[in-house]
Amino acid sequence: GAKSFFEAMQMSTEIYHSLKALMKKKFGYSAGLIGDEGGFVSSEKDEEKKLELILNAVEETGYSGKVELAIDPASTEFYKNGKYFLGNKIFSAGELVDFYSELAEKFNIYSIEDGMAEEDWKGWNELNEALGNKYQIVGDDLLVTNIKFIERAIKENSCNSLLLKVNQIGSVSESIDSALLAFKNSWTVVVSHRSGETEDSFIADLVVGLGTGQSKFGAPARSDRNAKYNQLLRIEDSMKNSVYGKR
Repeated sequence: GAKSFFEAMQMSTEIYHSLKALMKKKFGYSAGLIGDEGGFVSSEKDEEKKLELILNAVEETGYSGKVELAIDPASTEFYKNGKYFLGNKIFSAGELVDFYSELAEKFNIYSIEDGMAEEDWKGWNELNEALGNKYQIVGDDLLVTNIKFIERAIKENSCNSLLLKVNQIGSVSESIDSALLAFKNSWTVVVSHRSGETEDSFIADLVVGLGTGQSKFGAPARSDRNAKYNQLLRIEDSMKNSVYGKR
């Protein structure tokens, strides 16, 4: 993998543009257009084929074996009446856990965010019990950066990582308290952007200040996303003894 944030940023950007070219070639010019967070949308419905396309981009840039993938299924969006409706498939929570396990092994996935619906606490426990020792199981919609929900997730062994969104909980002090509670319980923390961002780059400083080692700011496109990455690059350049990717 990368030995510095600068190197990681270069790798990610090259993969992103390789993926863009592959998308346009396979699905047409409009597939290269980007959304609010800089992501692409394709007409492909099969989850595995989408992941294969990403790995093709990784291979084309020469980074095979050097990067791991993170996925955000946003499972609340396809959860209804205790079942998960994904494409033409219907999963129970346990079956969805097995599906994630297969995907993770096949596509070198390390992190799974919102793998279960926000109200499916039992499903979250199944997911973390089955995969938490091997993969990062990130709570976003489940936790909403709220200490009350983080405490419940710790008690019920629902996940092992917090997605930290400052403007979701509403204050810097509450965000720090949430992160410290997560760290105290041996969780990882991922400082995250939100949809509808501005060019404010404070959350990049928060990543370094808390020493989370992980951030989620969107694709390397659009000024509102790149502002955060550029700030991390400036910070790394100014801190000659910095350690990349570790808490």
